[in-house]
Amino acid sequence: MPSSDTEVAVSIVVPVRNEADNVAPLIAEIAAALDGRWAYEIIYVNDGSTDATAERLAGAMKERTNLRQLRHAKSAGQSAAVRSGVRAARGAIVATLDGDGQNNPVFLPDLISALERGGARVGLIAGQRVGRKDTGFKKLQSRVANAVRKAILKDGTRDTGCGLKAFRRDVFLMMPYFDGLHRFLPALMRREGFEIDYVDVIDRPRHSGVSNYGFFDRLWIGIMDLCGVWWLIRRKKPTPDVTEVK
Repeated sequence: MPSSDTEVAVSIVVPVRNEADNVAPLIAEIAAALDGRWAYEIIYVNDGSTDATAERLAGAMKERTNLRQLRHAKSAGQSAAVRSGVRAARGAIVATLDGDGQNNPVFLPDLISALERGGARVGLIAGQRVGRKDTGFKKLQSRVANAVRKAILKDGTRDTGCGLKAFRRDVFLMMPYFDGLHRFLPALMRREGFEIDYVDVIDRPRHSGVSNYGFFDRLWIGIMDLCGVWWLIRRKKPTPDVTEVK
């Protein structure tokens, strides 16, 4: 485990809201996947939790010097939590996963290694879920949403909802920020001229608790976001060649 004064190569960002019972098991799994491979830190972004999430993280921080907790006073949503974590990250490479345990940390090394191999041309390694453990309705919802998004944005990605992703911190911070950004990263990465690679990951049930996200509370927002991203892509112009005159 790297100490607080070790140079960090990889930052793992975990957005959470009311996931107290999932904190300790997930941290242990992240450590098991990464210890001895990279100098890394784990950044939990506590998005306005009202349960014991903050206390569980505070307890874990006493045992792990590479664990950090950022707190939003009020819930601002998953995209805001990811952005807060990326902005605070000390590593040049950032990997994300959801805090409910459905994203298995065993796949983090595959994502990080693929990004390193890709070099500067690759901006994002996106996890693609297989064997999803969600309800039938939620799987249908995701299938329809992904099909519509793929047809309109032509981002070449079958599953943007998977929380397992790896990207370069500086590239992420180039992206135009808006609520819902995390669901459109492939399209926005392609807009900036970067390639995307994929890693199949095996989905699993959440450790405990219930989902914090519903269908109808984000349906219309998702449609508006889709229109906005389509507009951004249409308005993109090539960067002009610039020569400094001395």
